[in-house]
Amino acid sequence: MTEQSAAHAAAVTDRVRLAGSAYNGDRDLVARQSLYQWQTPRHALPGIVAEKLGGVRGRVVDVGCGNGRFIQRLRADRPDLALLGLDVAPGILAGVPGPVAVADATRLPLATASVDAALALHMLYHVPDIPQAVRELSRVVARDGLVIASTNSDRDKSELADLWQRAAGDVLGTRRGPALISLGARFSLEKARAFLGAEFGRVETIELPGTITVRDPGPVIAYLASHRAWADQHDVPFDATIDRARAILDGHIARHGAFTVNSKGGILLCRR
Repeated sequence: MTEQSAAHAAAVTDRVRLAGSAYNGDRDLVARQSLYQWQTPRHALPGIVAEKLGGVRGRVVDVGCGNGRFIQRLRADRPDLALLGLDVAPGILAGVPGPVAVADATRLPLATASVDAALALHMLYHVPDIPQAVRELSRVVARDGLVIASTNSDRDKSELADLWQRAAGDVLGTRRGPALISLGARFSLEKARAFLGAEFGRVETIELPGTITVRDPGPVIAYLASHRAWADQHDVPFDATIDRARAILDGHIARHGAFTVNSKGGILLCRR
């Protein structure tokens, strides 16, 4: 691992940063989630997860439940399920319908084979020891149970990465500036199958590509600004780069009428 990649891993997995800044509330998470309102086709991930849990009965744990989007959908669609939300950040659990608890994905406070399904949705890249977290998911799920994980591709939203580097370059007076930190790189869609396949004999990947089209800079700027917890990792004045990105977007939308971003995420269905 290079010095740069080691620093990246430390930044995106640091529990103090995650609990104290990145997810001490859900503002930044909502900004990233909200961008998908402008995506076509519209992949409603909570609904897809609820559908994939159609054959599951009993207890479901949402590991890294964040602001509870999936729990809320499951409470509405599947009142028969016993749901538990776990997250490493106490602040983000405030609005999540209980029961919830603060917990580490590498040391789940659950008995072996005690749940019928486990969710790990857009969160395993924040875990310092991903293989250990996968082992814990395998341990707590019943023999015939289901684990659903989700993440994004290495190629997801490359237009936003390019916009950031262009804006950062303008701020620094260089051709291109430092890259926007990639939160999902450690557990991308391309890497996820290998991690999960170490514990699960059957791993099915369902890709969810789409195109995000915005005609106002607001949603894109909110998405970029949601990385503020990692501002010290960008080697560029964060607010100045955000302001420059907004100016670039204003010009692009004035000329072309819209700004387009190609997104590519997916879910992985895991069984033994």
